[in-house]
Amino acid sequence: MKVIQFEEYGGPEALRPAEREKPKPEAGEVLIAVTAIGVNYADIARREGAYVVPTPLPFIPGAEVAGIIEEIGQGVDGYKVGDRIVTLIGSGGYSEYVVTKAAALIPIPEDLTDEIAVSLPLQGLTAYHLLTTMGRIEKGETVLVHAGAGGVGSLAIQLSKHFGAGKIIATASTEEKRTAARDLGADHTVDYTKDDWREEVMRVTEGEGVDIALEMVGGDIFHETIRCMRSFGRIVVYGAASGRPAEMYPSGLMNRNLSIIGFFLPEIMKKPILFEQSLQELLKLVQSGKLKLTIGGVYQLKDAAQVHESMQTRKTKGKLILKP
Repeated sequence: MKVIQFEEYGGPEALRPAEREKPKPEAGEVLIAVTAIGVNYADIARREGAYVVPTPLPFIPGAEVAGIIEEIGQGVDGYKVGDRIVTLIGSGGYSEYVVTKAAALIPIPEDLTDEIAVSLPLQGLTAYHLLTTMGRIEKGETVLVHAGAGGVGSLAIQLSKHFGAGKIIATASTEEKRTAARDLGADHTVDYTKDDWREEVMRVTEGEGVDIALEMVGGDIFHETIRCMRSFGRIVVYGAASGRPAEMYPSGLMNRNLSIIGFFLPEIMKKPILFEQSLQELLKLVQSGKLKLTIGGVYQLKDAAQVHESMQTRKTKGKLILKP
């Protein structure tokens, strides 16, 4: 089977095609013929050797796949060959076939395409738990969403509205992306490439600041975000897309009772009580039309390096998808 892998850490050019033996499912597992692959910033962090946990080499990135069950291992009940499913896996998604535990499968509703389905689990669950489990959102609060036109950001804007946020502020680097964020429900948008973006956030909050900030950029953006917070504010950190470290003095949080909270989705997935109900809720919101999934582009698997480069240079919006 064809895969995209990297044998050393580096830039997008490190992603190269390779051939691997088609896997066989063992007991409790299924073989999936992949039809759609979700691209995420975690894939970039893996490629750069900057992920939260170590990345062994060689490595096939990709944690989010949709496809058709082609073969079933012993002891698997409730599924049959030909079923359409979506799932989260640890790695190996940039491939024509994957094997995974049947317990991790999520059936795709008939009225949803594979591309829509694969756009939901990782980024949908991330946005959901950033706001609820970690951010502890309350009705009427003000939420700051960085990269509001991105995969997680676009969902976080809509979910913030769904959970009763009083005001939603989204940052984005271009007017096109800011328009997209407003169309999704952002009350205000800010160009975070400008030096005075923090002052704009404070202006639209009448000097009060925000209650919750979803931060995945790092570097200077992280430090300026701290300055945007109101008393008892919560900054939820779920990435460092800039690649720049953020240093801080914990004592600087004391005067406004601020909290900085880290988020890592695999830890959520270890607790079924935290993700089963939330994923069911997300699927219902999509089916009812209350949650819109923005597809930023569908590309061939062989073009993965180009997709990574576009994503890192902020040339994209919405969910990016690869197809074998």
